[in-house]
Amino acid sequence: MIDGVNELSELRGKVKWFDPAKGFGFILDGEGGPDILLHANVLRNFGQGSVADNALISVRVQKTPRGRQAVEVLQIDPPENSDDIPPIEDLDGTEASDLENLPLEPVRVKWFDKVKGFGFANVFGRSEDVFIHIEVLRRSGFADLAPGEAVCLKVIEGRRGRMAAQVLSWESGLRS
Repeated sequence: MIDGVNELSELRGKVKWFDPAKGFGFILDGEGGPDILLHANVLRNFGQGSVADNALISVRVQKTPRGRQAVEVLQIDPPENSDDIPPIEDLDGTEASDLENLPLEPVRVKWFDKVKGFGFANVFGRSEDVFIHIEVLRRSGFADLAPGEAVCLKVIEGRRGRMAAQVLSWESGLRS
């Protein structure tokens, strides 16, 4: 048996890359160790189907004979450079404290097209769709959304209707 195999440790790092189609990605160890494998199932257990490159992530890690891999996601924070992204017109002037006070709305993704840069979701118990812009998705720490995926949104009234101001994992709604 290899020393340290099956030992769990917690660490914080940055998502190097994650590809939902391949079903995995890697985390850069914040303390300079070797990369950590992040499998799609571990991410889904946290309530997300994707994660943005450069997002900050806290995970429980297990050493295996093939290297280190995340076994549980504890927290995901949006990429640090998300403030450098130009503002979205309808969200311009929206303060972080304003977002904090918005209620979480449970939704199911109707469709999302990364190439077009937007998509729509249906709020449970409401008839109208909610617009989701790709920059809101990235600022929330997601890279993509799959049709049928359940997430929580903080929604504002935009010039053309209801739009997501923040996207959160389904499990974040359970923790609130």
